[in-house]
Order: sequence, then C-alpha cells, then structure tokens
Amino acid sequence: MPIIENVRCVLLSSPYADADDPEIKECFPNGPKRTIGMVEVTLDNGVTGLGEGYMAVFAPLVFRSIVDLCRPYVEGREAFDIDRRVRDLRSVCDYWSLQGAARHVISAYEIALQDAKAKAQGVPVYDLLGGAKAESIEIYGSGGCCDAKPQFLRELDLLSKLGIGLYKIRSVKGDVHRTAWIMEEAAARGIRVGVDMCQNLADPPQPVEDVVAFIDAVYAITDQRMVFVEEALGPDSPESFRELRARIDVPVYGGEIITTPKEMIERINNGVYDGVQPDASVIGGIGAVMEVFSAAREKDVRVIVHAWGGAAAIMASYHAAFAAGGDLVEYPMLDFRLGAEMIGDQGRIEQGRLVRPTAPGLGLTLTPEIESRYPFDETAVYSCMLQEYGPPPDESWKR
Repeated sequence: MPIIENVRCVLLSSPYADADDPEIKECFPNGPKRTIGMVEVTLDNGVTGLGEGYMAVFAPLVFRSIVDLCRPYVEGREAFDIDRRVRDLRSVCDYWSLQGAARHVISAYEIALQDAKAKAQGVPVYDLLGGAKAESIEIYGSGGCCDAKPQFLRELDLLSKLGIGLYKIRSVKGDVHRTAWIMEEAAARGIRVGVDMCQNLADPPQPVEDVVAFIDAVYAITDQRMVFVEEALGPDSPESFRELRARIDVPVYGGEIITTPKEMIERINNGVYDGVQPDASVIGGIGAVMEVFSAAREKDVRVIVHAWGGAAAIMASYHAAFAAGGDLVEYPMLDFRLGAEMIGDQGRIEQGRLVRPTAPGLGLTLTPEIESRYPFDETAVYSCMLQEYGPPPDESWKR
C-alpha cells in the first residue's frame, strides 16, 4: 500500500467577484481578492492528492498552522486507509477542537487522500464510493449578493445562458420589496428563487417571528413563492428551526457551518430542517458527507451540498453528491478565477445540470505556473465583522 511521503500546505489568493458586490463591501476590507487553503499529499509512488479546508478563506495562517501540527501524524503512514488517518487526526485535534477549526483541516486531509487514492486507481472519486448514481444533477445558481438592479440582471442573464432554473439570493428581513422585485424578474424568465437570510453569522440571531413577518410581507406584494428559505435563524438554536417549520409553508434549509456529521445527523433526526447543506471542506471530508446522505434518506430529508469554497472544496462536495444520489447542488456565481482554472471542464454545466466529471480523482489541475499566478496575499481574508456600507433603502425597489 502506498505511503504518504510528504504533506504540503498550499495557500493561494485570487481575484474574486468585483469591488461593487455587496459581499466585497461587507466582508473583504482589503478589496476583491480571496484566499483558499489546500493540503497536498504526495505518495511514495509519486501520486499527489489535493484537499481543501474552507476556514482558510477566513483564517489562512491558522489553517496553515494546524496543517503543520498534523503533518507528523500523517507522513510515513499508509495512504489508502483513509478512515484510520482521519481517526489519527481526530486524536490529535478533538480535545481542543472537536468542532470548528480543526475539522476544516481534517476535511482537507481526508479530501486529499480520497483524491490521491482515486488518481492512483485511475478513477473519479465517486467510483471509490460506489459509483455515480446519475449522469447529471440539477444545479442552482448561488448569487444574489446584489444591491443594484443591473447586478441582479447580469446574474439572471448568466442563469438563462446556462439553462439554470433555480436562483438563490441573499436577503435580510428588511429586504421585502427587493426580494419581491427579483422574484418577479426571475419568474419572467422561468427561474424560481430561494432565499438565504444570512443568519449563519448572526449573534444574536433574529427571532422566528421576524422570519414569518418577512415571508408574509413578501407574499403580500407578489404572487411568486420562495422555493426554500436558508439560514433563516442562528445556527445554535435548532429548536427555533423546528418552530419555524411549523409556522411557514416554505421548505427550511440549513447546516452549512456544521462541522461534524454527528451534529448534522442529530438535527436530521430531530426534525430541524427540510433540507441539509453539508460541505465536504467543513464537516470532515467526503466520507462525512456520505454519512449525512445516508442518515437523511432514512428521514426523507433532502441533502443539497454546500459549495462556496475553492476548487477542491467544490469538487469534493460534487463527487459526494454524485455518489450518494443527490438531486441538487450549489453553483457559486461570483467570479473566482483560480477556482475556475483548477476545475476546468470538470465542472461543466449543460441545460441547467452539472455533468458528471470523468477525470481521475477530483479532476483538478494545479501546476507551478498556476501557483505563481496566484501567490498568497495575507490581506486577502474574509472578515466576519461585517462592514456597514449603506445599501439602497428597500423602498427604492418598489415597482
């Protein structure tokens, strides 16, 4: 069995979105550039594998430090006993980070080993997990971080070009007229809309009553209906999600920041969500996402993988969805050159559906030339301390 000969932490920064996007104004104090953090494993047979931990978007130096801490417990060990390698890493990290940061790093290691194993066998990662269950999966456009009508229209044009019929926008409780406006604009093109209320960073979170009032206010001025409402409440109040489900007729989705399959499965079993959104680069890797799919099937809960990181994070979640029979995946719409370059044609979308990737492993490309074009910039970090930038008043969206 191949041995892990070397582990390398790779931090790269790339232009991201544009300076006029609200997410940049709110969350990127140093402008439109984003960092991703990867683990690259090299086996003694020369095969390499790439994995990613989403936390590097927020704290790249912390990510690198934990990768380095874990390295001695991985190098020199068997590469293809992935479950054992994950248990070893949990032994190193669980005492001080059973949930949270270390789980992102463990995710990166696990994904890298899955990638290396599949490449060594000459097959896509999903073949390690029982094979793809479909030739394509419906995809939804994840954007709507807009505060101007031309920005929304630009995204709707892209969705129409790709044949995508579902669009996720970001709205807070005061965005009543704005939300109704985009729902009607989208409907005119045959596109349905889901709403992310962005409460995954809220402290304190908004109450259930505010979500109900928001939905009622939107429905009072448009005949269009939301496909789902996501992250409508704070992540640490599962009982509030259950109350929300009982009070609205919109499917309730959530869970992108949950860092263990155990917690997500407990929420599934307790009726917290109609749909869960595990992210392979957050929850412990591809195997952890597969555990979530298995538990969700028993409770008839939908699984829609979260995909908002870099190339390795996105493709890891996509391969899990293909292997587990997922019926919907996320497509991040904000431009990220490095991610697009690494994924290449393995993220092909046809008629609104993600086509099954066929390259060995995750199907990613990382060369010295790519690394030299996207050097790490320590200032390119996402700040969860949101900046106030003064978006247009909701009244301006009235028809």
